[in-house]
Order: sequence, then C-alpha cells, then structure tokens
Amino acid sequence: MSRLVLFMDDDLFDLRPHTGLPIRYRWKLYRLAWRHQAWLKKMGAELWVSTPWLAEKYVSWQPTVLQPQSPYSGVGSGLSAQKTLFYHGSASHSQELEWLYPMVEQVLNQDHTLSFELIGNSKVRNRFTALPRVHVLYPMEWPAYQALLSRPGRTIGLAPLLENRFNAARAHTKFFDITQAGAVGIYADHPVYRSIIRHQHNGVLLPMDQQAWADEILRLSNDEQSRKKMLENAKHQVFPL
Repeated sequence: MSRLVLFMDDDLFDLRPHTGLPIRYRWKLYRLAWRHQAWLKKMGAELWVSTPWLAEKYVSWQPTVLQPQSPYSGVGSGLSAQKTLFYHGSASHSQELEWLYPMVEQVLNQDHTLSFELIGNSKVRNRFTALPRVHVLYPMEWPAYQALLSRPGRTIGLAPLLENRFNAARAHTKFFDITQAGAVGIYADHPVYRSIIRHQHNGVLLPMDQQAWADEILRLSNDEQSRKKMLENAKHQVFPL
C-alpha cells in the first residue's frame, strides 16, 4: 500500500495506563492495538494523535496532532435541529412494534429532521439498531417515566393499536402521556381512542394502515401550526383550568 495512517485517540501503546480497566476491555486494547506496534512501524505507518500529550509521549514517531473540532456547528454537521417521534409501548405491545418498524424506517429515511424514541429491552434495541437516529430507552419505574415525559423535546407521539382481545380492554391513557410530553398524537382509529380523540382537533385518528401513518407523520413534521393547534386543544382537555 502507498500510505498507511493510524489515528490514535487514547493511549493504546502503553499497557501501564490500562491498569484498572475491565479485563475484557484491556484484552481488546491489547489484541486490536498494542500488539501491532512493531508491524505498523515496519510498514512505515504515520501516526496521527488527538492531543499534544500523546504527541509528546510518542515524539519518536513524529506524530501529527489533530485536535478535536465540534461536529455540531457549521456546514456539514450532517443534522438539522431534530424533532422527536416517539412510541412508549410496553412488552405487551410487541406486535405494534413490529407493525411500526417499516413505517418508521420510511419516515426516518425521508425526513432527516426526525429521530425516533422508543422503550424496549435488548431484543427491541437489536431490532431497531439498523435504523438511523433511533434511541431505545430501557423500561423504567413509574416515577422515572413521569420525569421523562416532563422533559421537553418531543414532537409527535404514536399510539397504534392492533385488533385483538387483549387490546380491546385498554384505556386511552396514552393520550395523557403524549400530551404530558408536549407532543401531538397519532392514534389508531379504534374504539379505545374514538372516545376521546376528535380527528385533527386534539390529535389524529387513522386506520391501521402503515402508509397512511407515514404520510401523516411527514405532514405533521412540516406543519408546526397544525401541531401547535392540536396540542393546545389536547392540553385544555388534560389540564383543565
């Protein structure tokens, strides 16, 4: 090869600083970095480092210092200000999570200002990890969940509901959760939600059609005035004076 460069952001070539780290992590540093020093020098690899401290320690290698630059400012940061789409279903909603997957994939690929937040275990995390801008939160106790909803930043809440006997007994509590989160909700056009949601007044009622939900998410994402109006109406219902 004509050129070989190693960029080092930690002290990988000295075992002494690794003392006290988890043994599995120390083995990883040894296996993937430390034991390759001789080969890298033999190949004439250039060394790039992230701090002057590393440059001074490995001065014999004549390293180049590349100090960190913020990825969050200026052209090329890659992300616009994000709007959070979320679904906070429990383990009993595994079928709804599967139903949501292709629709969430579509909207995240089409609207790069959307991120998706959901609650689930490691199985859910593994299922959604291939999608961009997905944040999986592990299940939590009720006080922690209340605090989570009280933090600002969520935009559109999802409340799908498939037709089955278990779901027939549910109440419309997700309306309260979504409104508490400061978001407008998209709800399944199901008896559970018809009792409280007036379409496009305090939320959106849709049949369980994935394309219809995807289209509505993309529309709402770009219609701030519509979101504000429905959220205000929902708030008057949830937090009456």
